[in-house]
Amino acid sequence: MRTLYCNGAVYVGGGDWAEAFVVEDGRFGPVGDNTLLESESADEKIDLKGAFVCAGFNDSHMHLLGYGLVLSQADLREHSESLEEMQSFLKAFLKEHPAAPGQWLRGRGFNQDYFKDGARLPSKSDLDEVSKDVPIMLTRVCGHMCVVNSKALELCGIKDHEDGRFYDNEMQIVLDKLPPPSRAELREMILLACAKLNSCGITSVQTDDYCVFRNVKPSLISEVYRELEKEGKLTLRVREQFNLTSFSELQEFLASGEAEKESALFKVGPLKMLGDGSLGSRTAYLSKPYKGTRDRGMMLMSREKLRDMISYANSKGKQVIVHAIGDACLDAVLDAFEQALKENPRSDHRHGIVHCQVTRGDQLDRIAALGLHVFAQSVFLDYDNHIVEELLDPELLKTSYSWKTLISKGVSVSNGSDCPVEDPDCLKGIQLAVTRKSLDGTGPYLPKEAFSVEEAVDSFTIRSAEASFEENIKGSIKEGQLADLVILNGNPFKVESKDIRKIKVAAAYLGGHKL
Repeated sequence: MRTLYCNGAVYVGGGDWAEAFVVEDGRFGPVGDNTLLESESADEKIDLKGAFVCAGFNDSHMHLLGYGLVLSQADLREHSESLEEMQSFLKAFLKEHPAAPGQWLRGRGFNQDYFKDGARLPSKSDLDEVSKDVPIMLTRVCGHMCVVNSKALELCGIKDHEDGRFYDNEMQIVLDKLPPPSRAELREMILLACAKLNSCGITSVQTDDYCVFRNVKPSLISEVYRELEKEGKLTLRVREQFNLTSFSELQEFLASGEAEKESALFKVGPLKMLGDGSLGSRTAYLSKPYKGTRDRGMMLMSREKLRDMISYANSKGKQVIVHAIGDACLDAVLDAFEQALKENPRSDHRHGIVHCQVTRGDQLDRIAALGLHVFAQSVFLDYDNHIVEELLDPELLKTSYSWKTLISKGVSVSNGSDCPVEDPDCLKGIQLAVTRKSLDGTGPYLPKEAFSVEEAVDSFTIRSAEASFEENIKGSIKEGQLADLVILNGNPFKVESKDIRKIKVAAAYLGGHKL
């Protein structure tokens, strides 16, 4: 089937534009203006009527399976204006979805900073008011802390826990007690997430799934993806960022050959590691204490383990990406990358920093010098604009969230949502990258770091493809590339920057097929 699309505002990528393009056998054919392509033979001709078209959005760091889990449990993101509202919602949810024997009530998405009845973290006593009989576990929106009720503590064999709150690595104590999902439940979670992502114009994701259920083998999760692909039900190109927490796990995983398997829609990509926590939970590891405290956050992995795992993966030719939000954590990560590349130099490793939020000027130079990729989340500014000044030392404020400076130094900066930390709304991410303002008008924070619209759109397309070594097969509307595209009902280059998020996705195509 050969289809000609014409009369469009076709953003090819990289600053280039066209009016028309051909799609055949799942790939783009000739691309150009209407006059150039009017003589092209086609089985079908589609008039775009001036609609904006670009390559399909590619979320370069998210948690697809985790998002599916959120969609299948109590979603707290729209029910957390107050602690009281959250409690009421949970009671209603439990009444509507009674827990079977052995089943837990789980929820994710609250942010205590938005509670109108007091900006404090919920405690076990707050959850006991929802139920003392059903075990409850609620995870903060950032994913770096959770709170459980007394029944859950009892099942975990924990007595006299003061508040039921667990942070980062401590959360595994609770997670280990949760019943593992069935294969059917894993399928349903992935399908729920795929449908939502497609509706946002997303055709590719780079996702960290293996850590969602530590009692589920990574190979099973991969099997489910491949099973759905064979059935024609997987509607995204998925690149797995495999999150492993020990050196022995890494050795075993690489020896298994799982990392070498790939298909048209699913492949295993880089090793993903967690360096520190998050700003929202005050666990990101900083060089200077959080304002008004003596606390600097925490590393989630020792420098030695970080160094050993990065060096081993690099020696095996694997890409490595590390979550680093605090600048003290980033120091340790950069040191580890530097040593690994000194031991085993590689010309195009594309090792990367995930988030890269609190930074110093000297670190930005090191990132460029090491040839690292940065997996940014401009959408984080919507919330973080409200907390950075109250949390960070004034000197750190001057050089943080400095992704435009990194671009000027030649660093490839892709964009994503870290969903379900944020909704997978690429247009919101593009707007935040351009305005540096929260949706409520707060900001702009460091306006000199604002992206142009071109840079913002490229960060969700071309740059995200670069993050996965795939810029030669996707991320642009160019002849020979995969025909993944999105059609919008507005042009982000034409509307006011504050209105970019209001643009709607009209259609998304994967390999030329409408989703």
